[in-house]
Amino acid sequence: MIQVNVKEIERNFPAYLGRAESGETFIITRDGRPVFELRHIEKKAVEPRPFGLCKGEFHIPDDFDAPLPEHILEGFEGK
Repeated sequence: MIQVNVKEIERNFPAYLGRAESGETFIITRDGRPVFELRHIEKKAVEPRPFGLCKGEFHIPDDFDAPLPEHILEGFEGK
């Protein structure tokens, strides 16, 4: 990684952006201390999630969509 101070980045920002888009990574320093990292964010391939990805990982009870008990409903309603 290339270290560059803030003032240098400010002078040539478009050039550094172009280089970062090409794959270079820059550590931007202030008073000799690293404070930022400038790098290109890779675009992840958008693929559909496979069907059944979590099959067998958890169990949904048969009464999952049954009405809630009255005392819980009252709690939601602030009673």
